[in-house]
Amino acid sequence: MKILIVEDEPTLAQNMAEYLTHQGYLCERAATYFEAMDKISSYTYDCILLDLMLPGGDGMEALEFLRKTDQQTGVLIISAKGELDDKINGIRCGADDYIQKPFHLAELNARIYALIRRLQFDGNNFVRSNDLEINLLSKEATARGEPLALTKTEYDLLLFLVGNKNRVISKNALAEHLSGDMADMLDSQDFIYAHIKNLKGKLSKAGCIDCIRTIYGMGYKWVEE
Repeated sequence: MKILIVEDEPTLAQNMAEYLTHQGYLCERAATYFEAMDKISSYTYDCILLDLMLPGGDGMEALEFLRKTDQQTGVLIISAKGELDDKINGIRCGADDYIQKPFHLAELNARIYALIRRLQFDGNNFVRSNDLEINLLSKEATARGEPLALTKTEYDLLLFLVGNKNRVISKNALAEHLSGDMADMLDSQDFIYAHIKNLKGKLSKAGCIDCIRTIYGMGYKWVEE
């Protein structure tokens, strides 16, 4: 899961990034309105943590731009403004949740989890497809009742594919999801092939055969039957 932290206060941004990275998220940061707009227009995220008061512009304008171009990304406003009107305005403009500073990082993490679960997995803690079950809380997967020994990258890759079941996902999209904006600096995307191969092998060994299909020249697809 990939998160963009839009926050101009360096210490808070660093604390959030470190905490959420420890929770298993891939975190990127933007400290100004223009950095945020560049990220939002260039990459996709599972969740954006958006401060409203940014150097160079208004975070609410970034939210409005996002909602005109993409309806899948969850947006959690983080703001020192705690007035009811500010919260209502943020929700009306397309935010999914609103948390007032100062806040506990554990609460922030819980809200991010609830937001992503609601938007991507219909509010469920368990994702089921074919003979596979993914526990979103424990971040574990089982196939036909047997646990799968997955690396973090393999788990993230599996969840991304299952979450986009029956859709072809390009190598570029997979590379960006796993590596963030660092994907632009990679000489090749061979690491995607390696992770797909390893994941396919573990699934096949557990009895989930041919769930991940290679669509030559396009990418990969999780096929739900």
